[in-house]
Amino acid sequence: MDREELLRLVETLRRDKDINKEIVFEGIEAALMSAARKHFAHREGITIKIDRTTGELVAREGDRLVDPAELGRISAQTAKQVMIQKIREAERNAVYDEFVKRKGTIVTGTVQSFEGPNIVVNLGKVEAILPKSEQILDESYHLGDRVRAMLLDVKKVSQRVKVVLSRSHPDFVRKLFELEVPEISEKIIEIKAIAREAGYRTKIAVQSQDPRVDCVGACVGVRGSRIKNIVDELVGEKIDIIRWEEAPEAFIPNTLKPAEIVGIMLSPETHQATVVVPNDQLALAIGKRGQNVRLASKLTSWDIDILTEEELSKKEITTEEGVSPAQTPSEDDREELATSAPENTG
Repeated sequence: MDREELLRLVETLRRDKDINKEIVFEGIEAALMSAARKHFAHREGITIKIDRTTGELVAREGDRLVDPAELGRISAQTAKQVMIQKIREAERNAVYDEFVKRKGTIVTGTVQSFEGPNIVVNLGKVEAILPKSEQILDESYHLGDRVRAMLLDVKKVSQRVKVVLSRSHPDFVRKLFELEVPEISEKIIEIKAIAREAGYRTKIAVQSQDPRVDCVGACVGVRGSRIKNIVDELVGEKIDIIRWEEAPEAFIPNTLKPAEIVGIMLSPETHQATVVVPNDQLALAIGKRGQNVRLASKLTSWDIDILTEEELSKKEITTEEGVSPAQTPSEDDREELATSAPENTG
């Protein structure tokens, strides 16, 4: 590699790949010295410098100048290898810098291939992985299908950038709402909490910062247009939009809807809530496979126990017959349960 070619390649790396020229020169010098010391094992103290202006190679063995021609093919091959390495590093760093800034956002790509249960998604500049654990249950794809997902993680692995996507993360639903509901992106409506079982159901609690804006209605959209777009993206996953309340005695019943609540008793010390429902509302309050109450517990961060009116009456009778009162609400608590059912706010 002659001097002009070396300088030209270094300048190209600086201009096209945004690599500092000094880093390239130092990398080539270090690689050349390593190769020369291996090639001339019988010699000691070999140093190599490249003139930054002329590209001239200056080799020394102690105080004695060494004819660069003695390095022969070593210098040319090593310089090219360093150039290739620097180009790959620059490309990797550029991809990493671009995608790490987009972490947590929604990206769109196409299915390129499959690695077992994992899906390889082409995002243009990089291939991303949608692991089985981050896919929505029972969702299937074919080659060339469009994929919309949240950019979950970006990291450098060896000589490449590993990008991980997710469609099952609760924040994927959050980002979809931010895209579909302008009031959320404009901070007029705030998403206070999300609880999700991907592929089945999501509960999302929202609050309006403007009393003139109905937070639930805005998220649903005219004739359900906004929520429909989100549900379609999630392949039919059910979404409950819940009005946030600061007071747990009002918020917890909201999270259990559409079940009707007739009473609630809170134990702040243990963060437990006992909720009383009509006998015919128990299945609705608990939900299929316990999903409704489980998601309500996640959303509120309270351990929710559901009793029917009949079960509450039996506990009262049992207590009167001598069972320890610690196993059932006290008389004052029962009175509270009978009278503290919150008004249904929709």
